[in-house]
Amino acid sequence: MCLCYFSVFFSLSLALFLISTWLMVGDLTYFVEYEVLMVNSSPVSMTLLIDWMSTMFMSFVLFISSMVIFYSNDYMHGDLNINRFILLVVMFVLSMMLLIISPNLISILLGWDGLGLVSYCLVIYYQNVKSFNAGMITALTNRIGDVALLMSIAWMLNYGSWNYIFFLEEMKEDSYMVLISVLVILAAMTKSAQIPFSSWLPAAMAAPTPVSSLVHSSTLVTAGVYLLIRFNYSLSDNMMMVLLFISSMTMFMSGLGANFEFDLKKIIALSTLSQLGLMMMILSLGGYKLAFFHLLTHALFKALLFMCAGNVIHGMVNCQDIRFMGGLVTAMPLTCTFMNICNLSLCGIPFLSGFYSKDLVAESLSMGWVGPYIYIVFYISIGLTVSYSFRLVYYLFVSNLNFPPLISLSDSSEVMLRGMGGLIFLVVIMGSTLSWVMFDSLYVIVLPSLMKLMTLIMVVLGGLVGYTTSQYKLGSNNFSLENIKVSNYLGGMWHMPVLSTYGVNYTPVKLGDLYINSLDQGWTEFYGGQNIYSHLVKSSAIMQLLWSNNIKLFFMLMVILFIFVLV
Repeated sequence: MCLCYFSVFFSLSLALFLISTWLMVGDLTYFVEYEVLMVNSSPVSMTLLIDWMSTMFMSFVLFISSMVIFYSNDYMHGDLNINRFILLVVMFVLSMMLLIISPNLISILLGWDGLGLVSYCLVIYYQNVKSFNAGMITALTNRIGDVALLMSIAWMLNYGSWNYIFFLEEMKEDSYMVLISVLVILAAMTKSAQIPFSSWLPAAMAAPTPVSSLVHSSTLVTAGVYLLIRFNYSLSDNMMMVLLFISSMTMFMSGLGANFEFDLKKIIALSTLSQLGLMMMILSLGGYKLAFFHLLTHALFKALLFMCAGNVIHGMVNCQDIRFMGGLVTAMPLTCTFMNICNLSLCGIPFLSGFYSKDLVAESLSMGWVGPYIYIVFYISIGLTVSYSFRLVYYLFVSNLNFPPLISLSDSSEVMLRGMGGLIFLVVIMGSTLSWVMFDSLYVIVLPSLMKLMTLIMVVLGGLVGYTTSQYKLGSNNFSLENIKVSNYLGGMWHMPVLSTYGVNYTPVKLGDLYINSLDQGWTEFYGGQNIYSHLVKSSAIMQLLWSNNIKLFFMLMVILFIFVLV
C-alpha cells in the first residue's frame, strides 16, 4: 500500500510542477466549475482555482507526502495498523489539496475541517494519556478557527456568493465586509499557532514522527499562512499592523523557548513556530510572494529535519531527550549530514535553499517602513534561530553519548535513508531554482553595507551564543538550574500552555467536583434516585415473597376469614 501511494503522489507532484511553470510563464488562471445539483433553478456548483500558486503548492505537498509515506514504510514497521495509518495520512493530504484549490469559503471549510479532524486522529494515534491530552488541545484550539470561518460564511450570505476571490478588493473598502477579513485572520492565527493560540503546536508532537514531518512542513500549520496569502488583497493597514506585532512576538517567543527545551521534537516544533512567525511578518508587510517563497523552501528542509530526528529517536530506542544523545556523527554519519544541511539551511547559511528566501525576507523588511521595535525583534529572532540550531548540533553530534550502552546506533535502515535522500537534493538546490522561476522581475535591494551584512552578523553571533551556552561540565554553574523560575517562564512559552489548559479547565473542573460531592453524591442522592431505588427494591422483595408463596397465602387468608366470621 505504501509503495502504491508513494508512486501516485510522486508522479502527480512532478506533473503539477510542470503545469505550474507553464501557468506561470503564460500568466494563466483557470476556474473549473462543476455543477453538483440544481435546487429550484439555483445551481449548487463546485469551483476549483487552478493557477501557478495552487499547483506549485500542491506539487510540494504531494512530493513531501510521497517521501513521508515511503519513509513510514520502515519507520512504522511492526505496527499492526500500518494500513490505517497510511490511509489517515492520505486523507490528510487530500484535505489539504481541497483547501489549496478552493476559491470558495464552503469548500475551504471542508478541507479545513478535514485537516482538523484527521490531525486529531493522528495525534492520538499512540493512544496514551499524553496523546489524548495533546489531541484534545489541538482539536479544541483549531475549532476556534473553524467557528471563525463558519461565521465568515454566514456573513458572506449578504453578498450573494461564497466565492471570496471575486470580493477581495471590496473586503478592504466596504465597512461591513471588513468583518470577513478579521474572521479569516483569526482562523489563520489558530491554524498557524500565532500568539495566543501557540500552545497546541508543541503538544501535537505526540503524533508519530512521519506525521510531524508532514504536519509541520507543508500541511496543517501552513494552511493559515496560505489562506492569508490568498486573502492578502483584502487586508487593511490596521489589520496588517496588528498581525505584524503578533507574528513578531510569536517568532521571538518560540525562538527563546527552543533555547531552553530538551525534547528533540519540541525544539524542531518551536523552530516551525518561529518560521511561521517570520512568514506572517513578511506577509503583513505586503510581501505575499516572499511569504509563499519561504513557505515552500521551509517545507522542504523542515520535513527532512523531522525525518532525521525520527531516525535518531528510532536508534535511541524512542528516547527524545537531547541530554542523552551525543557523538551520533560516528554512529549515524549520513543522518547527521542530512540534519546538518537542514540546520544550516534553516539558519540561512549561503547558498542553501533557506538562504534565498530568508535573506530576501530580511532585506525586504530592512528596506520597508518598519519601526525600531520590529527591526530589533526580527534580527534578535534570527539570532535565536541560529542559537538553538547550534545548540542542537552540539548536543547531538559534538558531546559524548550519555545513553546506556545497550543500543546499536547505525544508519542501517535503507528505506528511511532513501526517503530522506529524496529530499536532500531539493533542500540544496530548490531555493535558487524557485528564485529564478517565481519572480518575473528582480527584487532590487539597496541597503547600507552594515544593514546588508546584518543577517550574516546575527547568524554568526547566534551560532557563537548557542555553542558556548551549551558547553557545561559537572561542577560548573548552570544558568537554567540557578534561575529555575526564569527558565520555566522563558522555556515554557511564557506560561501559554498552562493558561490554555489548566487556566481554562480549573474553574469548570472545580465546580464539577463541588457539584458531584454536594449534589450528585449528597442530598439529591439520598432524596433522589438512590433512595427511590432502595425503596423499590424493598417493596418488590415483599411482593416477591407474597407471590412466590401464593397457595400458602390463600389458605392463610381463608383461615383468617373463618376466624372473623366465627367471631
